[in-house]
Amino acid sequence: MAEKLSKIGLVGLGVMGENLALNIERNGYRISIFNRSHSKVVDFMEGRGKGKDFFGAPDEKSFVESLEKPRRIILLVKAGSAVDDTIAKLKPYLEKGDIIIDGGNSHFTDTQKREKQLAKEGLYFIGSGVSGGEEGALNGPSLMPGGDEKAYEQIKPIWEAISAKVDGSPCVTYLGPDGAGHFVKMVHNGIEYGDMQLIAEIYDMMKRGLGYSAEKMEETFREWNKGILDSFLVEITYKILSAHDKESGKAMVDLILDKAGQKGTGKWTSEAALEYGVPVPTIDAALCARVLSSMKTERVTAQAFLPYSGIRHENGTLTLTGGDKLTDDLVPHLENALYASKIISYAQGMALIKAGSEANNWGVDLAECARIWRGGCIIRAKLLEAIRKAFADGKDLDNLLMDTEFAEFLSSHHQSLRIVVAEAAKRGIAVPALSASLAYFDSYTCAVLPQNLTQAQRDYFGAHTYERTDKPELGFVHTEWPELVTAK
Repeated sequence: MAEKLSKIGLVGLGVMGENLALNIERNGYRISIFNRSHSKVVDFMEGRGKGKDFFGAPDEKSFVESLEKPRRIILLVKAGSAVDDTIAKLKPYLEKGDIIIDGGNSHFTDTQKREKQLAKEGLYFIGSGVSGGEEGALNGPSLMPGGDEKAYEQIKPIWEAISAKVDGSPCVTYLGPDGAGHFVKMVHNGIEYGDMQLIAEIYDMMKRGLGYSAEKMEETFREWNKGILDSFLVEITYKILSAHDKESGKAMVDLILDKAGQKGTGKWTSEAALEYGVPVPTIDAALCARVLSSMKTERVTAQAFLPYSGIRHENGTLTLTGGDKLTDDLVPHLENALYASKIISYAQGMALIKAGSEANNWGVDLAECARIWRGGCIIRAKLLEAIRKAFADGKDLDNLLMDTEFAEFLSSHHQSLRIVVAEAAKRGIAVPALSASLAYFDSYTCAVLPQNLTQAQRDYFGAHTYERTDKPELGFVHTEWPELVTAK
């Protein structure tokens, strides 16, 4: 039994759990910790937690009994059945009014179900996204809580204390009922997928198109990070490019196999976008790029079997003739193309959050999403303050691209994105996310699209009907197409 009660408890001493626990304790809150494998608790208490205000519980009963009422319990366990199993083991010792907080990357629909079920039993459930990785968890993450607002008020002081701060403002806000927090975190991760892929494609254009060394690319990204592209991901990009292997002296990035992993949140974002009818092609392209990268063996075989006829490929690099070679004049276009595509990608993500919020009656504030993403999280960037302003004061934009400031930038710089995509296409350099961003921009800003033909085809083979531009009052109509086809 604990000598004194803790303000909060945490289950799951993985990397995120350990660091978040240390963050909470450092901010003045006694915290109880528990892990399925008790040896982890012992190791933590004898290591990083030694001499600090922790209680290491040996079992679920003593863990729950060590907490102040109403009990506040953070779960940082693997998404899925592990969350349900942990809740089931804790429930026998919980009382009405206690609060369970899922800080993992659970699917928002699972959070909705859990919140509804636990509410019937008198328990509160909060799904809170935690972004920032290991460093963020320890020193201040961006937190995205959703659930019963009364329950959030019970943890609000702790959440504000441990979160990242920007201009003195904590990077946390109540986002809405049931699954709102995990939905916003899911879309955050989808935007992250897009952001990372866009940067990778610009890197590829520098490396294979311009023939830049890692050192030259580091200088470029470092300089960009002083301007409009100032962001965590651009910052770590130039730091990665500056790292060298101690044994060989080679740039570390050149020694890493080109197979990207994923944990599922990008896929969930694409699935949710399809469910709510919101196009997110940049995020979709980033997801597909990771899947294609995992097909390493097939890609190596295909390169030898289907060589690009215009430029010779050798070990994945391009051998360019004098007339084909790009020059440093492309660099400003690369910078503008990256920023333009980032705006377009964020526009897709914010549109998805808006659609999800409306469908579930969450009332998510898009300005607040942008505000809490300015610090602590992986996608933190200078750009987010401009996004916050775009949605501030209740402005109900249909799309971020309709904001005056962003519209002006895109009107002035969309040509840079076109130039980069065109030069990549001519050289056989795949830029799926940049291309998808450009296609989204061109489609969204085009009053007339070719889907009139698509509707005609659907009606021809399946009698799916269509609307006429010259007779809108008729509503949906069907045509017997064979009767109209001119014989030849």
